[in-house]
Amino acid sequence: MGESKLDCSKVGTLLFRLRKEKGLTQKQVADRMNLSDKTISKWERGLGCPDVNLLEELSSLFEVNIEKILNGNLEPNALDSGNFRRLKFYVCPTYGNVITSTGNAEIPCCGRRLSPLTVKPADDEHRATVEDTDGESYVTFHHKMEKDHYISFVAFVTNEKLLLIKLYPEQEASVRLPKIGPLLHKYSTRFYYCCSRHGLYVL
Repeated sequence: MGESKLDCSKVGTLLFRLRKEKGLTQKQVADRMNLSDKTISKWERGLGCPDVNLLEELSSLFEVNIEKILNGNLEPNALDSGNFRRLKFYVCPTYGNVITSTGNAEIPCCGRRLSPLTVKPADDEHRATVEDTDGESYVTFHHKMEKDHYISFVAFVTNEKLLLIKLYPEQEASVRLPKIGPLLHKYSTRFYYCCSRHGLYVL
């Protein structure tokens, strides 16, 4: 990506804003990056843009996504009520990390930008049985638990709470939860589970 493709004025304005938010001087930023304060001043005045090989260090220093720096734009996401009805699940394809958000978000993991999982209704291959007993529910999945094909996590979600349980290959395909059966008929309550191969399902 060449420097000519960047709007150095916007990038500089953003870098100035980020530096001020951190309470740093140009010299402090320069010292941390082994540069001269004249270089930082040049960037902030829009007279030049940082080299590509410096973007990762700037991203780490200011705790901002590299793409935001390149765009010179740090506009927040649109306002969202952020309750659990809007819960989204993300899974890292490299390590299987499970990440959730209750509103619009850019979720990076292991160098990738993750997309939220698409929720599908349970089918015959991914069905679950809920048995309510005194004080708890026993949920059984009619599913393989093999290294490359297994139920990776389950999540019980209400308007205010999230209970997430990770599962692993060769583990029993079942979980014990607080009593959930009667609650699943309410709109505000959902029970999700994720197949490592086919994605996210809702009961």
